[in-house]
Amino acid sequence: MYAIIETGGKQYKVQEGDVLFIEKMTAGEGEVVTFDRVLAVSKEDGLVVGSPVVSGASVSAKVEKHGKDKKIIVFKFKAKKNYRRKQGHRQPYTKVVIEKIQA
Repeated sequence: MYAIIETGGKQYKVQEGDVLFIEKMTAGEGEVVTFDRVLAVSKEDGLVVGSPVVSGASVSAKVEKHGKDKKIIVFKFKAKKNYRRKQGHRQPYTKVVIEKIQA
């Protein structure tokens, strides 16, 4: 059984026991969060697709930790104009473990 959820403007295909790195959430470490925006659920009897969401479906997950990704370098450059700008960025994330899919 799997589900497709939407969080942080992105869509994820999840199964029970999956580990996800999603956009940073306000929930504290160790808390259980519920994702209500379930776009599709695959069961034994077939796929249920919502329009836009499946009514009554939810996915619960446990927040494991918060952190930051590796640094990426943003380098802007214009040839022959002596224009160079270097900037680093580390995207914050929340690591969650999918516990249960209710559909």
